[in-house]
Amino acid sequence: MKKKDVPQQGGLNAGCREINYAVDDDGHYTLESSVGWEAKNIALRQAWEEIIDQLHRVLDEVRAGAKSPLAYHMVKNQMNPILLARYSGIARWRVKRHFKPAVFAKLKQSDLQPYADLFKISVEELKQVPEKPDLSIEEIDPSGGSA
Repeated sequence: MKKKDVPQQGGLNAGCREINYAVDDDGHYTLESSVGWEAKNIALRQAWEEIIDQLHRVLDEVRAGAKSPLAYHMVKNQMNPILLARYSGIARWRVKRHFKPAVFAKLKQSDLQPYADLFKISVEELKQVPEKPDLSIEEIDPSGGSA
């Protein structure tokens, strides 16, 4: 793409810039700064909307007593049980077991601390979930998706 054609259509990455290769007037490749382009902004917005939908679903499961608060914090941090096990240093089978509310409720502080440390929250915060997801698309993209 030509240097003058590098997209400058801000969006979800407001305040951030990315580097693109472009051809200058002399036909040489140069690095050009860009604030984004519409197609990427649409894809990022859809991905964030899916993450927020997942948070709503897991909150419903926690409130229904089907999952422990650990499941919410895992989804909020965009992890799955395998990643959670690896990063926390807790065996995968134990992590999956900790998703059961009855098991989670009986865990000692020392069992919960690795999760709290990983998520950079206190053990008390780990045991709680918010009324609604503490993440919204408006926080991510205050412009509402307009370029």
